[in-house]
Amino acid sequence: MPRETCPTCQRPLNVCYCSALVHIPNRIRVLIIQHPLEQKHPFNTGRMAHLCLDNSELVVAESLSDESLGVLLQPRSALLYPSLSWLPQVDLVEPGTPQAEAIQQLVVVDATWRKSKKILHLHPALQQLPRVSFEGELHSNYQVRHSSLENSLSTIESIAMAMQGLEPGIEFQEILRPFEKMIELQTKQG
Repeated sequence: MPRETCPTCQRPLNVCYCSALVHIPNRIRVLIIQHPLEQKHPFNTGRMAHLCLDNSELVVAESLSDESLGVLLQPRSALLYPSLSWLPQVDLVEPGTPQAEAIQQLVVVDATWRKSKKILHLHPALQQLPRVSFEGELHSNYQVRHSSLENSLSTIESIAMAMQGLEPGIEFQEILRPFEKMIELQTKQG
């Protein structure tokens, strides 16, 4: 018999984090393109971020037609992704600059590193967007799932950090509350 799940977070009821959800009135729209395998993952932090951000959209797809992607991408979009050597060199968006203040949409790929690279290879338009990246050493609180790359953050941690730099007047670290609750509940289960 399948376990009963919460219709909002889609987690089993005994590890539902919905009581910790917050609502952040973000100006910059956050478009999360989520790989289909991530949608079914029990620690789906892309969905969690979407549930917390008032101005966000979650699209589950590995491949989008040029027309569909064109509809999703707004003018003055930027991609949240590391500056890796295989990606085209584009403008890096620094918080507090006029370019950062002009951003209307932050595009986030929610997938494993391998799958996120595939999504970018399938969508050259995403590769050409100005990029939001982080410098320095990063520390993730993601104790229940580990990245294959060092110095990595979960999707929700990355969004919180990027949005804090792009919209400094709002406390985006609040979106980490359900993430922390999920980790707490999972470690109690484990």
